[in-house]
Amino acid sequence: MSQNKNALIRYKTIDKCLQNKYRQWTLEDLIECCSEALFEYEGRDNPISKRTIQMDIQLMRSEKLGYNAPIVVYDKKYYKYEDDDFSITDIPLTETDMNVLTETVAMLKQFKDFSLFNDVSDILQRLEDKIYSEKSHTKPVIYLDKNDNLKGLHYLDEIYQAIIKKVVLVITYKSFKSRDESKFNFHPFILKEFNNRWFLVGKKKGSQPITNLALDRIIKVDYDFNLPYIEENFDAELYYKNVVGVTVNSGLRPARIELWIDPENAPYVLTKPLHNTQRLIQQNEDGSIIIHLFIIPNYEMERLLLGFGGGIEIIRPENLRNRMKKILQKAITRYEL
Repeated sequence: MSQNKNALIRYKTIDKCLQNKYRQWTLEDLIECCSEALFEYEGRDNPISKRTIQMDIQLMRSEKLGYNAPIVVYDKKYYKYEDDDFSITDIPLTETDMNVLTETVAMLKQFKDFSLFNDVSDILQRLEDKIYSEKSHTKPVIYLDKNDNLKGLHYLDEIYQAIIKKVVLVITYKSFKSRDESKFNFHPFILKEFNNRWFLVGKKKGSQPITNLALDRIIKVDYDFNLPYIEENFDAELYYKNVVGVTVNSGLRPARIELWIDPENAPYVLTKPLHNTQRLIQQNEDGSIIIHLFIIPNYEMERLLLGFGGGIEIIRPENLRNRMKKILQKAITRYEL
């Protein structure tokens, strides 16, 4: 058990003792009560030194923990709270504390589609009640992108549980390119979010490559408890190291992609790199820049680059330059009379 948790048990025990103003508390009494509390909660029977409790009292008195406990010594022997009504559990929240809690609660609620949220939902409700009672209602200052109307979000938790428990799924699926839905076994490895969409990553069979399924294209989820789960040491960070998004085109190796960025977009690209492999090659006098990426080309990368419109030019490789040129030329024809 961590020393921090030990310390919290001691602080709460000392606080409980000093709230009892009908008894005189010596340092030895506090040591004994803290020892009993640690044994009760953690099964620890190790002796607590006088120095430890003295340091605890000093920390409780200080601003370091935010307690500022008014612990005084009288008759050069006994400890008490100078304020009879004081308790470290009744410390009012500061405005900063409440703002942090408000935003933390809002961010945690983004994960309400997972069952693990149920474990903290009651705590969050109490926190919200506490915050509301402490301050007037204010609007949040942090907003996260989340599309609650996105299809398939209700599958998040059962897929999450299947991954944890290593259960093979039976997926009924209909991709955008298929006319009919298909049904197949799937060995789930991870859930991945990209651009406000969720994807299930895994394998249909051990001999087949890793693939991803968009949750909004899943029709039904079932289980196959008789089929052994593929035990594969899947390293998501390594697998997605050289791609933008979720599509990893098997058989392709990372390639150097060189880009020219116009002066208007250059500051954004420099401060928010397109990928973690981005490197600055040249900074031009007009404010434009040339960068390179070392990534595997895929659909998501193309969408990202096309989003810059005329603010970006692919210098190399030639095949990607020509492909993007054709896409942009096709787009222009949509606007020609």
